[in-house]
Amino acid sequence: MRIIRWFVMKFKYVLGLRFETKGLQKLEVDHPCVIISNHQSILDMMGLMEALPERCVQVAKRELLFLGPVGLVIYLGGIFFINRQQSRTARTVMADVGERMVKDNLKVWIYPEGTRNDNGDLLPFKKGAFYLAIQTQVPIIPVIYSSFSSFYNPKTKLFNSGTIKVEVLDAIPTSGLTVADVPKLMDTCHQAMRTTFLRLSKTPQENGATAGPGSQPAQ
Repeated sequence: MRIIRWFVMKFKYVLGLRFETKGLQKLEVDHPCVIISNHQSILDMMGLMEALPERCVQVAKRELLFLGPVGLVIYLGGIFFINRQQSRTARTVMADVGERMVKDNLKVWIYPEGTRNDNGDLLPFKKGAFYLAIQTQVPIIPVIYSSFSSFYNPKTKLFNSGTIKVEVLDAIPTSGLTVADVPKLMDTCHQAMRTTFLRLSKTPQENGATAGPGSQPAQ
């Protein structure tokens, strides 16, 4: 993962991307937790490397394995892959993740929207991250990336240089919660993240522009 981080951090300068981060110290806890963040494109990987704490693994959809070099990088990064078409397999993977998280004192990073989303808002969350946090009684730490819309065109897959804001929110405890509390916990996290996303995305981003000459491709 350190090698991947070094490569990604260098590559961002070639692409002309900059990151403004806030609250990263909130991720430097010495106990297991579930980290959740919004997901807009593969550019999130660069933002992830800005914030990724020590002893952190990710949970991602199995389809990412087949994205050529990106899939290889993700595989080498020690990702837990979930087959969303087979719910029983997904539950087994999440149970294994929970056991390892507690046993090995790991942080687990999950994208609760379940897929990339470039509609300028957050999608409804899927339940997996919240079941995991409650079943293991660990806190949830939300991380939000600002919108890429000022410099990234999802239709043409082209982008110009720009600045992405990354903000870490306070941890949301799950101690004492049960599975019956999953809907309320999801709603609390979604509201907090959506409010922050809209606030961060309102701020004009440096060098943001409509894709044109000099734009670069992204997936």
